[in-house]
Amino acid sequence: MPAIGLGTFGSDHVSADEMARAVRGAGSVGYRHFDCAEVYGNEAEIGEALKRLQGSGIARDELWINSKVWNDHHRPADVAAACERSLRNLQLDYLDLYFVHWPFRNHHPPGCSVESRSPDATPYRHEAFMETWAAMESLVQRGLVRNIGTSNMTVPKLQRLLEDASIKPSCNEMELHPHFQQPEFIAFLEAQQILPVGYCPIGSPARPERDRTPDDTVDIEDPVIVSIAQAHGVHPATICIKWAVQRGQVPIPMSTNPRNYLANLKAVVEDPLTDEQMSAIAKIDRDCRLIKGQVFLWESAKDWRDLWDLAGAITQ
Repeated sequence: MPAIGLGTFGSDHVSADEMARAVRGAGSVGYRHFDCAEVYGNEAEIGEALKRLQGSGIARDELWINSKVWNDHHRPADVAAACERSLRNLQLDYLDLYFVHWPFRNHHPPGCSVESRSPDATPYRHEAFMETWAAMESLVQRGLVRNIGTSNMTVPKLQRLLEDASIKPSCNEMELHPHFQQPEFIAFLEAQQILPVGYCPIGSPARPERDRTPDDTVDIEDPVIVSIAQAHGVHPATICIKWAVQRGQVPIPMSTNPRNYLANLKAVVEDPLTDEQMSAIAKIDRDCRLIKGQVFLWESAKDWRDLWDLAGAITQ
């Protein structure tokens, strides 16, 4: 996997066509890793962009393409169909990595209110997740995907998955930025040789106002990040990307601005941070999670392991 990818989640402010143009532009300046998902609603347009990149002389095996199965397709019969749909839309024969987007089967229909609670929502159950994971493993066996991974998990959930899985996750995608560093989780992943892939690597300052809460912080405005950026003569966002890569995680910043996504790419290979600067950033962790999944209490816990799952769900 390349050390940096281009995220393709555009939220409310980036059209599918604009995101596809960014994929073409990023590919032309050297990006080879693109992080996609069916729920982002732009895989068909990105598929056209990937086709054009390959037509320009970039071989398929130079690209690393991720996608994810969404919450309403966790049932085993639905997992393969979702993967095949993403492959058709992306115009690919295989995915390099396929994630379970969230460990819960919660689902909200498109266009619903942010405050809505899904009538079909269910909390995490290990047995249900293992049914989904077995279907993910079958995708590897069929050659549709090369690797499978988890996303938005917790350590207790991953511990149980590792006990029961036939194919362990190669990656876990998770929120990671200087104000939310998750050091204990990172240490666990390293011990298990699971690669952390970090979304919101600069703290998602463009996140819609409706998704913000009073305790949100902006990493690129942190005085430590700003001071280090001034010393390097770069934008503070570049420092967040440097920190992520040097820390051993794969950042997937989303940008449609050519100047910005080129700067993010250069951050991987140019002018690394010093040990002192890395230590200074380690001290500004505020445990500030920006992407807060809704949690639903489970009334049918059967044993202590189920209660442990519920405790893990609450930390989401």
